[in-house]
Amino acid sequence: MTTIYDFKVKDTEGKEVSLDKYREKVLLIVNTATECGFTPQYDGLQKLYETYKDRGFEVLDFPCNQFGGQAPGTNEEIANFCTARFGTTFDRFDKIDVNGENEDPLYTFLKNSQGGILGDKIKWNFTKFLIDRQGNVVERYSSQKKPENIAKDIEGLLDK
Repeated sequence: MTTIYDFKVKDTEGKEVSLDKYREKVLLIVNTATECGFTPQYDGLQKLYETYKDRGFEVLDFPCNQFGGQAPGTNEEIANFCTARFGTTFDRFDKIDVNGENEDPLYTFLKNSQGGILGDKIKWNFTKFLIDRQGNVVERYSSQKKPENIAKDIEGLLDK
């Protein structure tokens, strides 16, 4: 059975990273944007990360410019914005497509694992996927779901 550990992605410098490096961790995978109405969620994501990282939790940030061009700029510019404005310290990756013919295979897997209201389409920035310690997608959250409202689900997986 395929799990998230079977995928490779590119880091912000274009180097390939195997998601196997996150084996046995609880993950929250998020497609983000720096100029979106939901951009303040970076604050909540960072708070979740700080609260749970010592218990085996990671946030994986995948900037995406597919929704209204709200993630312009280079990987470096996005990283500088997130660090300066929100103090983010969780892992960020190369900008990707989450829908369409150029969508990243990781997102094809995530969407097929947990269909949302619109089936396999990601509706907007800050869609979140919660992954258990075995690499399985256990929940999909819409952009409107604030990170702090996911804390109990994360705790439940960390306690298993």
